[in-house]
Amino acid sequence: MDWPLRFGTFMAPFHPTGQNPTLALHRDLELIVHLDRLGFDEAWIGEHHSGGYELIASPELFIATAAERTRHIRLGTGVVSLPYHHPFMVAQRIVLLDHLTRGRVMLGVGPGALPSDAFMLGIDPATQRPRMEEALEVILRLLRSDEPVTHDGEWFTLDNARLHLEPYTKPHPEVAVAAMISPSGPRAAGKFGCSLLSIGATQRAGIDLLGQHWQVCEERAAEFDNVADRRAWRLVSQVHVAETREQAYRDVEYGLEAYFEYFRKVAALPMVPEGPPDSLADQMNDSGAGVVGTPDDLIAFIEHLIEQSDGGFGTFLVQAHEWADPAATHRSYELIAQHVMPHFQGSAVRPAESKEWVAANRERFIGAAGGAIMSAIQQHAEEKAAKAEG
Repeated sequence: MDWPLRFGTFMAPFHPTGQNPTLALHRDLELIVHLDRLGFDEAWIGEHHSGGYELIASPELFIATAAERTRHIRLGTGVVSLPYHHPFMVAQRIVLLDHLTRGRVMLGVGPGALPSDAFMLGIDPATQRPRMEEALEVILRLLRSDEPVTHDGEWFTLDNARLHLEPYTKPHPEVAVAAMISPSGPRAAGKFGCSLLSIGATQRAGIDLLGQHWQVCEERAAEFDNVADRRAWRLVSQVHVAETREQAYRDVEYGLEAYFEYFRKVAALPMVPEGPPDSLADQMNDSGAGVVGTPDDLIAFIEHLIEQSDGGFGTFLVQAHEWADPAATHRSYELIAQHVMPHFQGSAVRPAESKEWVAANRERFIGAAGGAIMSAIQQHAEEKAAKAEG
């Protein structure tokens, strides 16, 4: 890749049941503030309505709160489940956030991840993907055109609808489509000229399909006269790092088992590791689904993802979770900022080169400095002697 890799987090979030949910939500806010201080580029916030783990029901409300506590980090909906909302209202909310954040907001969209959410809303899961595409097309028309939009669909209508605010970001905030294993996400991203947000990128099947997914996106983009930009492609993975692999393994004893139990019994994530708690971290590393280890382990993992993507991508997103306690979790992100991000962004190269250059010319510099000191001493002595004689 000939561009620096960006870094961020994808916050569903995941909080085990049995704890104080209010405190959990405030820990999420504190993590976003922490990432802003560390220089992470972006954070994506999810929408879920059942299951008891993924507690944020409105990413827009969370983003509005987080934006007031941060300065630089970009904030995205990760994602708005479009079949659950009238698309006019989605467009209105994202434009309002675009103004309130002065351009730091991004719109991530998807069909909805939890079948239980759709069930409670009386939505047939078979209709979710086509409804998402229908809604996305209308949202983009509202954002990209000055002309009023009229639409008579199966599940929503618009009659000469027009946003009463233009977006703060020109031409409009970035829009990303979520993708798991199927090609529906890449197809929609290519068709509508949107970014691609690969949430299941490091599940075994997802890694194997990375290159193919981007090929689908590129082909679909060309079909609709759009340009697919790899730098707008984001990959989400599961990570916890510490100073040593042994420490990382001890850290995740806190919550790794509960995390996988949620996916085995509640959410539908394919190929979730089975077995005793002390084997889960090994399974995570051995399967390539994520990293429990050191910053060097994560560097090697990302380099493998770049290779598997057959050309690179733009942003690596760490899935937010509570595998470790809050202190160890914050430390994991600190280590990523300190060691992993510079490796892929080149920020540590110039200081290292400067150090090597000074070390290589040390004798020359020391000699010149020593000569200057001796000259000053001699000059002082001569001036003192001259005054004594006078």
